[in-house]
Amino acid sequence: MSLNKKDQRQRRARQTRVRIATDIARNGAARLTIFRSNLHIYASVISGDGGTVLASASTAEKAVRSELGAAGKGGNAAAAMLIGKRIAEKAKAAGIERVAFDRSGFAYHGRVKALAEAAREAGLQF
Repeated sequence: MSLNKKDQRQRRARQTRVRIATDIARNGAARLTIFRSNLHIYASVISGDGGTVLASASTAEKAVRSELGAAGKGGNAAAAMLIGKRIAEKAKAAGIERVAFDRSGFAYHGRVKALAEAAREAGLQF
């Protein structure tokens, strides 16, 4: 049975989430999970115990779209950096300093890397 591109990504995501779940069980940290589509990028901080969303940010938010300009392009690295900063600020406001990074099976490259580096620069540890 051959897997298509989406199934391969979901398989990688499952493997990563198993590792993250063991880390969270030991350390009790939250999880920073991302999803990217062609048009937008989404980031959420999820609690380690119950799976409650503690903070979220995306390029689909009205405030972010207006900040990105007239076109509201959310599918580029500059937009991902903006979301990385926003999610770090929201997480720190919720009292979260340390997270496990869940890239949802996406390659650590381009927009995913830009979001992660911006979140680190804004003070989130992972």
